[in-house]
Amino acid sequence: MDITVEELKQKLEAGEKFIFIDVREPWEYEEFNLGAKLTPLGDLMNSMWELDDHKNDEIVLHCRSGQRSGMAQSMMQANGFSNVRNLSGGVMAWITSYGMSKP
Repeated sequence: MDITVEELKQKLEAGEKFIFIDVREPWEYEEFNLGAKLTPLGDLMNSMWELDDHKNDEIVLHCRSGQRSGMAQSMMQANGFSNVRNLSGGVMAWITSYGMSKP
């Protein structure tokens, strides 16, 4: 299931608890980030076991456009994670809606 930038902004502003992962590369994260934990897509495959205790928790993934995080979402679901959400449009959608303002 996907999540919109509006829904994500509301969750962040409300201080909701969820696992927030940015699957972009470090240089992209340095340019602009939403405060998520940086775990590049290539690294996520090797470190997914670290999240085993959170298989039923809400996990929100994002990247630049939603494509890499969509791949990560599929991988996680295939590994038993039941509540993984992909940010529709990624950081580009956030910037379109809210500019470079961080949550």
